[in-house]
Amino acid sequence: MVNNAMGTVSAAVAAITAAAAAGISATLIVVLYPWLTRYALAKPNARSSHHTPTPQGGGIAVIAAVTVVVGVAFGFRVLDAAPGSPLTAIIIAAALMSGIGAAGDLRDARNPALHQPDRGALPVGPRLLLQAVVVAGVIYALPADLRIVPLLPFWLERALLLLGGLWFVNLINFMDGLDWMTAAEVIPLTASLVVLGTAHALPPDATMVALALGGAVLGFAYFNRPVARLFLGDAGSLPIGLLLGWLLLRLAAGGHLVAAIVLPLYSLADATITLLRRLSKAEPIWQAHRMHFYQIATERGFTVIEVVARVFLLNICLGALAVMTVLLPGKTSDVAALAGGGVLVAGLLFAFARGKT
Repeated sequence: MVNNAMGTVSAAVAAITAAAAAGISATLIVVLYPWLTRYALAKPNARSSHHTPTPQGGGIAVIAAVTVVVGVAFGFRVLDAAPGSPLTAIIIAAALMSGIGAAGDLRDARNPALHQPDRGALPVGPRLLLQAVVVAGVIYALPADLRIVPLLPFWLERALLLLGGLWFVNLINFMDGLDWMTAAEVIPLTASLVVLGTAHALPPDATMVALALGGAVLGFAYFNRPVARLFLGDAGSLPIGLLLGWLLLRLAAGGHLVAAIVLPLYSLADATITLLRRLSKAEPIWQAHRMHFYQIATERGFTVIEVVARVFLLNICLGALAVMTVLLPGKTSDVAALAGGGVLVAGLLFAFARGKT
């Protein structure tokens, strides 16, 4: 059961919500596919794992599905939220972030020169500025009493949330470099968040967003299965990063900071370590590359399916550890989850870096 302000949402309603999001997402992809093939074709570059031009922009359907499902839930009072609630802000922000990403995807497709390794779909400065404005709007809409670390001054905590949100948005974008990789990350994570919602660790509005997002990504996954016929594009990876960051923030604000850290631990580790390695080598971090652990794995003997299957299973394990910290609260549980998650993530990163022997 998922609680809401009006009572409870049954397991059947939760299943219908996820299924509706999946159906809407898949249907929109079928409708948009000819247009995306014509106007949003991604040509291979230094970061790509594909070797033939493939349409991108499937994230438009994913975010549209989330918006429709959450809007219907609100309209039918399955979900109760005031017009100025954080829910309203995050849905608007996700749509804006998708628009920013879609503009980049379309510009990328129209200008073949932008596929060179040292060029991005949009200049780095304006892209980050627009993203920062959207993230700042989400943070501004948060209740004033929402705190993660109350010992910090309010202004400092909000500034750190802005930096963290901006990093998480781009982190998910960085990790979207392999067929089914985003599905292997998002589906277990959102499923874990729904479970945590049933344990009252996540607010009802956030639980509904997790249901809708997981379902929408599931609808997209069919078209992204190896070898992918469609990519998310920035239109999907950027707003998905924003939504996941918001969900984890709501989880942490409910007193479950360790769970919020453990759930995305693989993505955090892979992206952050890769960024630090590139900085240490004085490499421009905005250039396209194939230095993520999951990308290295495919060059050292692992198939795409083997990589994403391992990431998927790891994320299920991380979800179980996060749920443990909520059901069995205490320092022992927190330390065990952090240590266990760290060992599991380190083991997979090492295996990917070593390759098949």
